[in-house]
Amino acid sequence: MDRTEGGSRTMSHDNLPVKDPDLGHSVANPGLEEHVERFTDVDEGAGNRAYRAILLMLAAVPVLAIAFVVIYFAVPRNAYIDFGWLQASAMNVGLGVTAGLAVLLIGIAVIQWARVLMGDEESVEYRHTAASSDEDRAVASQLFADGVEQSAVKRRPLILGALGGALGISLVPAVVLLTDMGPHPTRRVREQTIEKTIWANQVRLVNDENWVELRPEHLEVGQLVNAQPANLQELHGVEAHQAKAKAAIVVVRMDPNSITIPPSRADWQVSGILAYSKICTHVGCPISLWERQTHHLLCPCHQSTFDLGNSGVVVFGPAARALPQLPISVDDEGYLIATSDFPVPVGPSYFERDSRNDFKDGDQ
Repeated sequence: MDRTEGGSRTMSHDNLPVKDPDLGHSVANPGLEEHVERFTDVDEGAGNRAYRAILLMLAAVPVLAIAFVVIYFAVPRNAYIDFGWLQASAMNVGLGVTAGLAVLLIGIAVIQWARVLMGDEESVEYRHTAASSDEDRAVASQLFADGVEQSAVKRRPLILGALGGALGISLVPAVVLLTDMGPHPTRRVREQTIEKTIWANQVRLVNDENWVELRPEHLEVGQLVNAQPANLQELHGVEAHQAKAKAAIVVVRMDPNSITIPPSRADWQVSGILAYSKICTHVGCPISLWERQTHHLLCPCHQSTFDLGNSGVVVFGPAARALPQLPISVDDEGYLIATSDFPVPVGPSYFERDSRNDFKDGDQ
């Protein structure tokens, strides 16, 4: 196409203007080579065969994607293929072959579509200023319409749908691979993992620093102590770190006359000694910035503030839930113990987290 101030016009290689080197152009316009018709443009049968071949390649992609998913779930992870000099995982080989062929077929189909079916007319376009005139925009719209026409999708509409289907189904294997990120978050899995800690009835509270078992007389009014469950010492390695991340607590002692204790939590404390999760309910930061006069606990990450003198409710900041409180008591030997696990999940919120029953009627 020859774009001029008056619009655009189709030009053959015979009537292209030749640039004069004397006018500042170092290379003369070579023009266009003589156009050679493709076999698919000359032979309708050849065009239809190429069309069917492209559709066949794109139709094979969903089959390969389904095979990928079947291999992922059906082939044991400990199954291997012995190539003699190399022993490879049967699952990895199957996944690689199916995914690789699917991507390869999409690429070949698109390239073949461009080579043998799309428009094959040569055109030229001269440089122009950055600003687009109304005429230029009209030309651009016409070029787009011409491109749609040359793509052959109007005459062979199935090819566009087949390409879209192939590209769409090729994403399924990638989505399936997301299952390797961890266990499926079903209700039962959540109850046994993120919603459960190692706190239980009769588990003693110990100082986080020296593992000294805590007694009520160890705490003064206004004092805060970082604590852990005594049974944490029985765990090791990754299991111990995971348990500690969920079970960490702060133990505070306040004047019983200066705090609000809901009726349903009357037996969760010992002479004004209360225990709360140390994990912020916003994004899970550990909290220990204690304001003893106000009974407020401040998270250093985003300044969420919880009132430990009033069931750990949020008084400031982005946290959406109160700090979970651990029910505590004393055993026969006078040591502080938990009477159960946290009644609600600790840590930050998540989609399935229902906080409507965190407090009983009349507690707030």
